[in-house]
Amino acid sequence: MLRILAFILLLTLSACKLLPEGLLSERTEDQQDWSANKFYSEAKDKLNEGNYSAAIKLYESLEARYPYGRIAQQAQLEIAYAHYKNDEPASAIASAERFIKLHPNHPNVDYAYYIKALSGFNDNWGMMGALMRGPLKQDMSERDSKASYESFENFKELVSRFPDSKYTPDARQRMAYLLNSIAMSDIHVARYYMKRKAYIAAANRAQSVVKEYPRTPATEEALYIMARAYDALQMYDLRDDAERVMRLNFQNSYYLSELPEVGGRKWWEFWKN
Repeated sequence: MLRILAFILLLTLSACKLLPEGLLSERTEDQQDWSANKFYSEAKDKLNEGNYSAAIKLYESLEARYPYGRIAQQAQLEIAYAHYKNDEPASAIASAERFIKLHPNHPNVDYAYYIKALSGFNDNWGMMGALMRGPLKQDMSERDSKASYESFENFKELVSRFPDSKYTPDARQRMAYLLNSIAMSDIHVARYYMKRKAYIAAANRAQSVVKEYPRTPATEEALYIMARAYDALQMYDLRDDAERVMRLNFQNSYYLSELPEVGGRKWWEFWKN
């Protein structure tokens, strides 16, 4: 029995020698005497190194030991960023919302709103998006527009509450992208209706894009779909109106180059290629 215990002890000591010195010190160092500044400094180092999981644990320990004060507030804010960088959008959003609730008048609360919106923006890809990186990555507009709309509203809240924030210019750019993504979601639906020869539904969906998102690039194709659908329905006045608006607003449109008949086909039949 003593031989067995001695053998186990020998294995334990050998394993300790094999551990990296830094890792061993992290495991054996007692954090009971750490100050708030020490916790914060260590967490910040892990954050800068890209070790986000370790940073999150240290921030959580800091808040548990020192729940009040300026350092604790900063830790609450930075843990949202750490979750965001660690591809944990739900946790990042929850942390940001918690900070906003606890410190609505904090001088850096605009950053919490930004992280909340940014986390929702990246989460539009969802689980499948992580599997579709590279040239085969699915366009965001082909996915459910609900997430895009929610992200748009979050950025809108930031811009409305903090128009002078340093994060507002980036938020505006992302809002423009999201708006066109939402509009293109309707375009994908309209395309589907066209393939099914549901011309009334296609025209209505395309028309909603023109009315709801008139300043987005999706308007160009929406007008094209309207013209094609109205032509199929023999509603030539409406077809001509859609074409006229296209020529007025998109003079160099790719679709306009296909308006004349080609090989005896009507111009809109180019869609079938």
